[in-house]
Amino acid sequence: MSLYKDWQKLLDSQTDETFEAFWKEYSEAEEKIYADILSHHTEHVKGVVSELAEKYGCTQTIFAGFLDGVNDSLNNKFTDEELEAVSADTAIDLDIDFRTLLFNMFKVDASHLFSLEEWAQVFTEDEMQDILKEYRRSRTVHVEKKPGRNDPCPCGSGKKYKNCCGKNA
Repeated sequence: MSLYKDWQKLLDSQTDETFEAFWKEYSEAEEKIYADILSHHTEHVKGVVSELAEKYGCTQTIFAGFLDGVNDSLNNKFTDEELEAVSADTAIDLDIDFRTLLFNMFKVDASHLFSLEEWAQVFTEDEMQDILKEYRRSRTVHVEKKPGRNDPCPCGSGKKYKNCCGKNA
């Protein structure tokens, strides 16, 4: 079985009793990995999965979960097939787009990650605020203005909305 499938199985097997301990283990590993990556943001994360998991002090399955999470922020994304084929021997080279990474952390409300102090080595405070504003704008929903009762009907009939398409509304 691939590490990715092991990761999916681990996620699916969590119960109310085990979830808190699982989440604690995963988030601590994730914070450690991201802190190191941000501290060395000018370098790609390169190596064999088993060695990287050992370097970051986590299981290979947890590291596969990290790969799953960071994938949307990579310039060289894994395909679904590549991700599912990840094993302990898989060599990886992660080219992370840090702007996208921070945006995605805002998107999933991962405050334990977007508040890491190592972000200050990657972006200025103003740049981080710009990315946060960009994220907030992406969530803004623009609703088309509905015609008022006495407005001309948008169907083009020339009648008032209340006497045309809005009659049964």
